[in-house]
Amino acid sequence: MNTTRDPCPYIIVYDIGAAFAMGAIGGSIWHGFKGYRNSPRGDRFAGTIASVKSRAPVVGGGFAVWSGLFNAGDCTLVAIRGKEDSWNAIMAGAATGGILAARSGPQAMAVSAAFGGIILGIMEGVGAMLGRLSSDAYKPVAPQLDLPAAPPAAPAPSNNGDAPVAEKPAQKRGFFQ
Repeated sequence: MNTTRDPCPYIIVYDIGAAFAMGAIGGSIWHGFKGYRNSPRGDRFAGTIASVKSRAPVVGGGFAVWSGLFNAGDCTLVAIRGKEDSWNAIMAGAATGGILAARSGPQAMAVSAAFGGIILGIMEGVGAMLGRLSSDAYKPVAPQLDLPAAPPAAPAPSNNGDAPVAEKPAQKRGFFQ
């Protein structure tokens, strides 16, 4: 179970509000430019405001409807299947696409359902891929221990009791060697 999200009945309302806000902001930007472009020279500011006031809430409402249907379908599938996985989102996306196109007939409904499932499948696949790629960042790393320096080496063995054999002095290595 995903504990980073709100429980199912509450997430529907939360996501509807968030989707309306995103749609209204995006619709304001889009229809602001469109209203500016389509207005006569002296009335560009008034045309921009009128376009935003009339169309941005409609775009926000469309986003909210899509989000509400999707989250209701997702929560329903979680309750029916008893699992919370990517298949729920894919099936909820397909159902949402089909429901929103129901007024256009069965053929349009099937096409929209297929596209909804495909788009959500791509989104879930990309999310899973990014999750796997970024999972290495969360693997635990062993701490580096500061060990004491090694004791000095014992003298080299001698040749038949004679003077000790001289060792070659250690050569200094370069930075990358």
